[in-house]
Amino acid sequence: MKKNNKGFTLAELLIVVAIIAVLVAIAIPVFTAQLEKSKESTDAANIRSKYAEIVVKILEAPDTEIATGYSVELKQGQAGWQNSDAKTGLEGLAHTGDAVTGDMTIAYEGLDDVESGTSADFTYVPGTTTAAPTLTITIG
Repeated sequence: MKKNNKGFTLAELLIVVAIIAVLVAIAIPVFTAQLEKSKESTDAANIRSKYAEIVVKILEAPDTEIATGYSVELKQGQAGWQNSDAKTGLEGLAHTGDAVTGDMTIAYEGLDDVESGTSADFTYVPGTTTAAPTLTITIG
């Protein structure tokens, strides 16, 4: 008489479960790291967008001080920048002098000290006869 041996043995099922567990253990840290990098890229894009909005305001009224109402809430979950490309892109905004904005100084405060739950605040001080206009982006 022939015995019906269809299906998997317990050992085979345990091996498959173990392999899946190892793959999940490897995938979770990679996924969370990529998620953090995407949050940082989003933060950087939001800061650049707000920067562009403020430059338009400055070009419309260069003698008007901007001190409140312009900030970006940062969504990063970890302190510091995990995504060096996002930070490098933001550093490109900081400069002194430019064909569009004249001699305006654009500077960061706290760019290296970013932490979760912080914001980027924008402050513009018009120039005087002795000082160039300054746009400061404070993170913290």
